[in-house]
Amino acid sequence: MRILVLSDIHSNLEALEACLAAAPPYDAVVNLGDVVGYCASPNEVIEISRRLGKVFVRGNHDKAACGLIELHDFNPVAALAAEWTRQQLTSENLDWLRNLPQGPVQVAGLSEIQFVHGSPIDEDEYLITVRDAVEPMMDTAVPITFFGHTHLQGSFVANATHLDAFRPSYKTVGQAESCEVALKKGNRFLVNPGSVGQPRDGDWRAGFAIFDADARVLTFCRVPYDLKSAQDRIFAAQLPTRLATRLAAGR
Repeated sequence: MRILVLSDIHSNLEALEACLAAAPPYDAVVNLGDVVGYCASPNEVIEISRRLGKVFVRGNHDKAACGLIELHDFNPVAALAAEWTRQQLTSENLDWLRNLPQGPVQVAGLSEIQFVHGSPIDEDEYLITVRDAVEPMMDTAVPITFFGHTHLQGSFVANATHLDAFRPSYKTVGQAESCEVALKKGNRFLVNPGSVGQPRDGDWRAGFAIFDADARVLTFCRVPYDLKSAQDRIFAAQLPTRLATRLAAGR
């Protein structure tokens, strides 16, 4: 089975469309949450996401936009975007967000893989450094965990003696590229496919991943998208300017 793994779309319609156009053939789609927030196309992105598949976990921005959590832990820009998103969403899409499951979730027939938003032990935890990854790696019995939340494409890998971080390397910043990695049996992995809608690793291109579960081959992907159109939507919605300008920097 080949799984298209998407995360942190954040209402960026142009980035999502570019990922889907560039993605190689796949059998199923898994969405790691934060479908909404920050950008200006929440209803359109939800509708496409719902058509793509049924395997989701909720993200913190999904919870904020539908009123499941308060906004006091969000920075002012993120809080404004969450409030704006709540006002734009249709009642059907609000209900859909409220009913998204908390991770971890699994796919039938794939017992060695689980999907979360933040980490296997806390759906809102950020796994950024090797130190962050130690407890989640030791706490879960599932060998491969896909997570999002940090907007940083890459992985953590552990064997009997070491825990290391991996970041894919690309040659350009303006073309579609991919980086293929074999997930060795016997090791344990935490894998972040990258953010579709708001990367924060210095690369503005939309990020996603394809995982061939039979061959245990992971392909990280980056693809350019219509950045100006995404920014123009943010400006037109009168959302904070920072949300548009940061897209170009990948920060």
